Amino acid sequence: MLDSRIPEPLKNVVTQFAQLPGFGAKSAMRVALKLLEWPKEKTVDFGQAIIDLREKLCLCSRCYGLTQENPCRLCADPARSKTSLCLVPEWDSMLILEKGGFYHGQYFVLGGLFVPLDKDGQKLRIEPLLARLGEGEITEVIFALGATSDAEQTTSFVSECIKAQFPTMLLSRLAQGLPLGAEVKYMDTETLRQSLRYRQKL
Repeated sequence: MLDSRIPEPLKNVVTQFAQLPGFGAKSAMRVALKLLEWPKEKTVDFGQAIIDLREKLCLCSRCYGLTQENPCRLCADPARSKTSLCLVPEWDSMLILEKGGFYHGQYFVLGGLFVPLDKDGQKLRIEPLLARLGEGEITEVIFALGATSDAEQTTSFVSECIKAQFPTMLLSRLAQGLPLGAEVKYMDTETLRQSLRYRQKL
């Protein structure tokens, strides 16, 4: 509860910032006070940037990534392969893969990961995914969801949904194991388990 002596406009801004991830009441107050130190033009530009964020961005109807145009630049690129579809939990995961420059296929943002309270995967974009696969171009679905327990559950759930409608679809996942330059003695047991399970022949 904020101090009642705080002016209402300041209280409103602090309350809004406090709802953001990583912000508490104290950090939200620091940010709000910093905004008061800025010249008026700078704070107006900041507010306009937030408005533009909502008004000028949308979800791509093909991959569900953030974009200014629909379809997005990646989905509209004729040079990209049309046969592979990489599943990622969120849009920022897609950005990381793109930054690497080693994948040149299609993407699909699931909208999160399967969690125990979401028994039917209702938060995941299962129907749009199946509709995309139903177009007939995709021959391989690549799961790039991570190596957490939620990611494992999501992979299992989504793969079952895909196999039910497309039994011949090739399903693959990113190899999981020791990062380059790492020593075994510093690895956690789950990473070592995955490394041993997906070991490669020499």
